[in-house]
Amino acid sequence: MKLNSTQVKQTMTQLNAQVLPDDHPAVAQLNSVFGEHTFFVDTTGLKVLEPAQSSDMPGQTGEVVSLAEWSDPELTSLRPHEPEPTGVLITLEPSKH
Repeated sequence: MKLNSTQVKQTMTQLNAQVLPDDHPAVAQLNSVFGEHTFFVDTTGLKVLEPAQSSDMPGQTGEVVSLAEWSDPELTSLRPHEPEPTGVLITLEPSKH
């Protein structure tokens, strides 16, 4: 799922990861492999959010899905795998545009 700037900020307060900016050299290749998303990297690998339904949480939610893991200790090369839901839900309040 592609996030707007407000949703990215909200995600960053709930997820210990860094967002890959749209102008990052890897984003075009990642979009071609995984589809149009906002990509996050953390110490375990590459993540995205997918829409999630949660009656326990107000507003729109997204589930963190792992797409790739680091293949080296320096965290410079990713090894893709089948999308794996992590069970982590992020609350995304509706945009006020």
